[in-house]
Amino acid sequence: MEIFWFIPTNGDFRQLNNPLGARPASYEYCKQIAQAVDSLGYSGVLIPTGKTCEEGFIVASTLAPVTQNLKFLVAVRPGLMSPSFAARMSATLDRFSNGRLLINVVAGGDPVELAGEGVFLDHDARYDLTDEFLHIWRDLYTKEQVDFNGDYLQIEQGQLPYPTVQKPYPPLYFGGSSEAALQVAADHIDVYLTWGEPPAQVKKKIDKVRALAAAQGKQVKFGIRLHVIVRPTVQQAWEAAAQLIEHVDDETIANAQKMFARMDSEGQRQMTQLHNGDRTKLEVSPNLWAGVGLVRTGAGTALVGDPDTVAARMQEYADLGIETFILSGYPHLEEAYTTAELLFPKLPIAQKKDELGRTFLSPFGGDIKPATV
Repeated sequence: MEIFWFIPTNGDFRQLNNPLGARPASYEYCKQIAQAVDSLGYSGVLIPTGKTCEEGFIVASTLAPVTQNLKFLVAVRPGLMSPSFAARMSATLDRFSNGRLLINVVAGGDPVELAGEGVFLDHDARYDLTDEFLHIWRDLYTKEQVDFNGDYLQIEQGQLPYPTVQKPYPPLYFGGSSEAALQVAADHIDVYLTWGEPPAQVKKKIDKVRALAAAQGKQVKFGIRLHVIVRPTVQQAWEAAAQLIEHVDDETIANAQKMFARMDSEGQRQMTQLHNGDRTKLEVSPNLWAGVGLVRTGAGTALVGDPDTVAARMQEYADLGIETFILSGYPHLEEAYTTAELLFPKLPIAQKKDELGRTFLSPFGGDIKPATV
């Protein structure tokens, strides 16, 4: 398994819908999280995208110099940037980070937000544009000169003179649940990402993407985006889940449901259908809790339980073909430590060891050997 964490570039919270304890997404705070997860042994971090988030490429470029091994999954946005400009930015950051850049292709799912960015294409047209964008983006890395004349994009004598550390280009990640999105994934993508849906639903998507990719003579890897609430006991984990949403009232849920309804994202529709705004039916699969999705877009589910239980649920996804787990928890700094300390020893991952093999002196006398995480 590869375990990623999340950099909350639109702010962080202890409880949803509660301003007490909220934290701005300052550079210092984002740096704290990045350095913590780098030292704890996470493979990488997802940097989100959207009008409420700090710009991902700039965030990654400031965090790469203060970390050592961490990979950065950063969004490119077809329709908001040209493929040649995106390719140049990607090539530069890949070189300057010594091959630690991963590309998250985001077509967008909120027509209101997209209109504010100057994009007025419907759902399927956005994926047609994304297909053309990725044809050009990939060709720039693999051909001396690129000429392309599509329905949405055109380029003449395009060139990318900057070599990358990763060959042929930084790996492409992508999430989307519609038929149009799945075809784009099969045609272009290295790692297909799914939201944290119940395993049976995830299996259907994986099987479909595999079949579509095989028809193109390709293989695709798979990842999943989830929150996680892991505690020493199952009871403590469910208590923490309840506390996370104890300030989420019915009015807030209703307003969030209206916002979700305007979106044309199939993935968001499926996330919303898991609970339909009903806070009495949030365990949508064993230990898979949809409480976050009552009021937050995107990843709306969390694995909840003690370390053995959460590890077993993750293994169920791994058995379906999931290799990369992109996790998060509120607040992200503390939960990065809690997840690594409790969960990592239960997972089939390369564990980071204390390089000096130190012991720690108990205040009551005697040495305490730290867990290797």
